[in-house]
Amino acid sequence: MTAENELKRTFDSVSSAYDKMRPGYVGELYQKIFGYVHIEKNSRAVEVGSGSGQATKPVLDTGCDLTAVEYGENLSELLKENFKEYPNLTVMTGKFEDMTFAENTYDLVFSATAFHWIPEETGYRKVFSMLRQGGAFARFANHPCISKKDTALAQAIEAAYDKYYYSYYPEKKRGTSAEYTAEQSEKTANIAGKYGFIDIQSHIFYRERVFTADEYIQLLGTYSDHITIEKGVREEFFSSIKEAINANGGRLVISDTLDLQLARKL
Repeated sequence: MTAENELKRTFDSVSSAYDKMRPGYVGELYQKIFGYVHIEKNSRAVEVGSGSGQATKPVLDTGCDLTAVEYGENLSELLKENFKEYPNLTVMTGKFEDMTFAENTYDLVFSATAFHWIPEETGYRKVFSMLRQGGAFARFANHPCISKKDTALAQAIEAAYDKYYYSYYPEKKRGTSAEYTAEQSEKTANIAGKYGFIDIQSHIFYRERVFTADEYIQLLGTYSDHITIEKGVREEFFSSIKEAINANGGRLVISDTLDLQLARKL
């Protein structure tokens, strides 16, 4: 198994925590999608990398025939359980790039904070072949950033990352606390143009989430590169972050930037 596949598998090892802690997406984002492509009970859609269903319900609620593709077996079972009341949902377990789908068939293919796991050319060409004429691809993601209001806390957490995370992953460059930008979203959106898509759009949305120290540690425990840190190092790392939060008011505010890219098959 490749290192990338091992990272993908980590989500499945913490499926319950993933289901509890990973956020959904704002209503305005779905309004943009459904304003771009009409989806109703006679439509067919595919979700790539469904997890336990953080992005699934609004599409299911249109009544369309939705096929959800999820790599992890545990997450697939959670997905089925979470939406057992929806007869219009089919769950497929496996890698999207390895599965066979009918060409020129689907009205919508969408992927929420998952499409980056798929090799670019493989993913875009496959989606393009699946879509019918006029069908749409929606790619969206959540980009969290510690609130600028919490400068002291952000610095303490960065120090913990320097001590534990970047010493464990010396090949990685130190991250930045800068918020995700509209320019970055537009750059991602324009990738679709290389593979025949037209009518390309990008949109940005914002929200804030508030965590206690324990809640934030639970969230970090769902990140693939955090899960794979050796247990002893990870425990010290998480403990230092927890201490930093409790020493700075006992709460951490995350500013989320959600980006949406839309593209159409002519």
